[in-house]
This record gives sequence, structure tokens and C-alpha cells, in this order.
Amino acid sequence: MKTLQQRLLTTLIAGALATSAVAAPDGKVKIGVLADMGGTYADLCGPGCVTATQMAIEDFGGQVLGSPIELVTADSQLKPDVASAIARQWVESDNVDTIGGLVSSAVTGAVTQVTNTSKNITLITGSASNSFTTKACSPYIAHWTYNVVALANGTVKSLVKSGKKKWFFITADYAFGHALENVSTGVIKENGGEVVGSVRAPLGTTDFSSYVLQAQSSGADVVALANAGNDTVNALNAAAEFGLTQSMDVAGLLVFTPNAQAMDPATAAGMRLTTGFYWDMDEKTRAWSKRFEERHGAIPSMAHAGAYSATLHYLNAVKAAGTDEPDAVMKQMKATKPEDFFARNAQLRADGRMVHDMLLVEIKPAAERKNKNDIYKIIEVIPADEAYNPMIAECNFSS
Repeated sequence: MKTLQQRLLTTLIAGALATSAVAAPDGKVKIGVLADMGGTYADLCGPGCVTATQMAIEDFGGQVLGSPIELVTADSQLKPDVASAIARQWVESDNVDTIGGLVSSAVTGAVTQVTNTSKNITLITGSASNSFTTKACSPYIAHWTYNVVALANGTVKSLVKSGKKKWFFITADYAFGHALENVSTGVIKENGGEVVGSVRAPLGTTDFSSYVLQAQSSGADVVALANAGNDTVNALNAAAEFGLTQSMDVAGLLVFTPNAQAMDPATAAGMRLTTGFYWDMDEKTRAWSKRFEERHGAIPSMAHAGAYSATLHYLNAVKAAGTDEPDAVMKQMKATKPEDFFARNAQLRADGRMVHDMLLVEIKPAAERKNKNDIYKIIEVIPADEAYNPMIAECNFSS
């Protein structure tokens, strides 16, 4: 017969084993970053999103609930089929718990079809389409950083209210570009403006001359670049080459800091845009950005900062929930407000949309810049509830 002390010891060991099994059945918490490692969007959320995610893991302590945190990475090549195959391999064979990065909306859509079925949490930190918290809503999606609604409610609304009523769109011809044009069109019309024309350009276009000429003959007040990455830079360069920037305003609807740095200040100065993060906002953003730049070699984009914030919030939720089981973790993520250098006035809503304050900024002319990283002047902080679309419906665990 066991003594009381022996029975107590047996109970404690069994409890510890049970807790360990619930916390991380495979003995570790595994985070995947699936991003564009060498293509059009590589500077926005490629190797930099890997760096930011690794920083979050290290700052958290490298382990959670007694289990090590492992980071795996892959290149989506901006191809939905490639990304889908990687995601399936990760969740079905490699025991990856959550997937982050995801800079292209088309790629993200393919990945979430896999992760929604497998019930793995997806941390969307680079994609813009608002469909992931509306028609493609899932209880396993956390859409961080920004979306097309926040971009339009910042940049487009500001310009229309200033008297720029006639708009022409040069739009990236895939899900993100279409969504950005559609949402922006709604904001334009709601505020008394009109769209006088649009043209769609394939992802990775290098010669925008024909599109710029169509915009030039449209009679628009504003030419809106509903694209991102190198496409935005190439389109703006073409606009300047043909003199369009002298006769019309050019609005970059999604401009990341690497893009802004690549633009000639003589062409881009005065351009207003909306961003979810700027490295030089205050002491907290400067401190983290200095650490990031020392490791990555460049200042962070909002997608990099968002990747850090989303990863840290996920790991804090795993710790608080006492398990990496996705339903429990996501419920904890939604029950706790994100709070860090990136997430200001923030909340992860029931529909999976993380709302937070956004920034309306203006690109500085060369004469006002103190150094190569001194790019933006902050014009306005846009409160979270004004920046983002209202929640249409909860994306809960009974859906």
C-alpha cells in the first residue's frame, strides 16, 4: 500500500504530465513565417518579417509552458499554389501551430483555406484585403497591421475633403488591388467625389508608361496607385517621367517605408499616405526600430512591426491559456487587448480584425530630412474606431 506521501507524489507527476501534454503535445510550439523572400514584396514582409518574428520569440524568452518555441520559414514566391502546398505540409506533417507573414492577399487566401480547415491560427501581418474578416471570416484568423478600409479612410477621405474630387486608379490586377480600388471608390463617392477611370496592371509590372498616359488624359485631380512595393515605385517614376506629377496629385494608397525611401524626394515630397506604424513616432517605436535595424540593416516597415506584435500577442495568449490548442488560444487573444510599441488603442475583435490607431503621414522633401531614415511627417493620428470598418458579424467558434 502506498503511503500518503507516495500517493501525493504520483498525483503531482501525473498532473504535470497531463499539463505538459495539453500545453504542447509535440513538445514544442512551432511558428511558421510564410512570406515573399525575394520578389516584389520582399522588402515589405520577407526576411524582415522573419527577423521581427524571431525578435518576438527571443523577447518572450524562447520558450512557453516549458516547451521551446521553434521558428520555420519559407518563400511563398507570391504564388498561391506554392503557398498552399507549404501550409499544408506545415500543418499536416510538421506540427506548425501558427503561420504568420503572408504579404499577398492572393497567397493569404490560399493559405487560410488550408489553416481554417486544419484549425490552425493564422497571423496575417502583411495582406490588405478586408475579406479575411468579412466574407472570408474564420475563427482562426487574426488580421493584424492594416487593411484596405483603414488605408482609404485615411488617405482617400483626407484628399477628397480637401477638394480633390475626380479620381483615376492604376490598380494591381489581383485581389488586393481590386479590394483597395473598390473600398476607395466607396469612400470617394460617400464624400462627394467621383471616379473618372481606372486601369489594371499585372503584379510586377516594370513599364507603367501606357497606364500613366491613360491617367494623364482622364482629367482627374488625383491618380491613385492601388498597388504596393516595387509596383508603386515604378508607377510613380513613370508618372514623374511623363510630367503627370506636375499637373495632378498622385496618391500612393499603400506605401511602406522601404518604398518611400526608394522614391526621389523631388517627386514624392508632399505625398500623403496612411500607415499603421512609423519608426520615429516616439521613444518606444525608436527603441524597437533601432534594435530591428541593427539586425536587419534597414528600418522596419509596418508589416515588420505588425509581425512582432502579432507573434508576441499569440505567445502571451498561449501562456495565459495554458495550452497551444487553437480554440483556447484564440479566445484568449480576443479577450486580452494587445499592448506594445505597435498596438495603440488596440483590440482583436470577434471577427478577427485587430483595430488600432493609424497614422496619416506626409513624405518630407529632401531639405527637411535629417538623415536617410527621416521620411515622414506625422499629420494626424486616426483613432482605431474611425480607421477601420465596423464589425459586420462575429466569427465565432460555432461557425
